[in-house]
Amino acid sequence: MPQSGVCPSNKLLHDRPVPAASTEVAIDTDKQLIVVRFAKKVTAGDIARYVGRLLADPSFRPGFSEIVDLTEVEELDLQADEYLKLADEVDPFSENAKRAFVVKTSVQHHAARMHKALRSQQSIAIFSSMEDAMRWTCG
Repeated sequence: MPQSGVCPSNKLLHDRPVPAASTEVAIDTDKQLIVVRFAKKVTAGDIARYVGRLLADPSFRPGFSEIVDLTEVEELDLQADEYLKLADEVDPFSENAKRAFVVKTSVQHHAARMHKALRSQQSIAIFSSMEDAMRWTCG
């Protein structure tokens, strides 16, 4: 896990807007941290593609910490069965990995709560700012 004081700047992915139909991923192997920003519309396919990118990267380890930035998401096109499949079959992170979701709307918060409940992990937390997520994930 990342040690206190070695977190990257909160500008890791925030120096430019996310294009409307893309997902941005930053992998910092030194800090064992993944930061992902989802675009305006998110589907189960988008999340599966993100996971595929992680699994294809030889430096990825399931124990890395993750920060999921949902603050740009306006539409979450996920059905109940897709939430279950994502949590049970697609999620590549270990149960011990620290996971932080950054949200600003009730829809985003609901999606993060669903994932937390379905993964039943104590190491998942939900924040309203990237700074708080970084502090918790890297602390």
